[in-house]
Amino acid sequence: MDKRTDLPDAIASLQDGMTIGIGGWGPRRKPMALIREILRSDLKDLHLVCYGGPEVGMLCAAGKVSKLTYGFVSLDKIPLEPWYRKARENGTVSVNELDEGLLLLGLRAAAERVPFAPTRVGLGSSVPEINSYMKTVASPYDPNDILLAMPAIPLDVSLIHVARADRMGNTRSEGPDPFFDDLFAGAAERVIVSAEEVVDRLDQSDAEDAKKSLFHRGLVDKVVAAPLGAHPTTSHGHYGWDMEHLKLYGATAGDTAAWAEYNDRYVAGGEAAYVNALGGAEAILKLPIPVF
Repeated sequence: MDKRTDLPDAIASLQDGMTIGIGGWGPRRKPMALIREILRSDLKDLHLVCYGGPEVGMLCAAGKVSKLTYGFVSLDKIPLEPWYRKARENGTVSVNELDEGLLLLGLRAAAERVPFAPTRVGLGSSVPEINSYMKTVASPYDPNDILLAMPAIPLDVSLIHVARADRMGNTRSEGPDPFFDDLFAGAAERVIVSAEEVVDRLDQSDAEDAKKSLFHRGLVDKVVAAPLGAHPTTSHGHYGWDMEHLKLYGATAGDTAAWAEYNDRYVAGGEAAYVNALGGAEAILKLPIPVF
């Protein structure tokens, strides 16, 4: 019942060509320490499924992505993630473009182990035209009622960042917007969790604390202690997004030499070197959490 491990071991369990779900959304609660470990690895030909943020762009910049399935890829104040934009413009990755609702339905269908989710979402729009694999289905109760059949999106593994976890895979997620992490966990064959804090057991719980447990520990395969592991995205209860760093990273888009310099400075040396390059843990912990 001890699922604790470190970053290298967690990422060593992944394989080329995997379909990887990534929790969080935009610049919020992204498992960036795990993403940086993928950047340090030889993994390639990955299919990412996400409500995307900087993880998409960074993995595209490193040439590790072959396909994207997404509801959006944004850094919020930077509306379109810069390296994703370059990859999309240059056609270096294949894409499965969905709206947020269809991605939710596809993940939910996979989590429920059904082949598709019937919906009216997308009907009358260009979504089925763009995604020619989509089919319609007649209601068994009214054959004149035609629905879109959103196919399930099964995942080989999901990477999810949480506030706290224990050795058995129990988790707690802070903040007002953990909208989809439970679906990413349910849709995956395996779940790797990174956490700001890992303890032996999360024993003490009341009704409010229990609400922060978004998915059953039985879904969790590995637990990684990764303090500051969501930076430069927000980790609710700990620190906010680092928009200045996101702008610095975004400025490398399309420039392979600039990306290589960023990678050398902030990624290649490991997590301790990353934190030091940013001015230390205290500087990150002072980042204000955005309020909307």
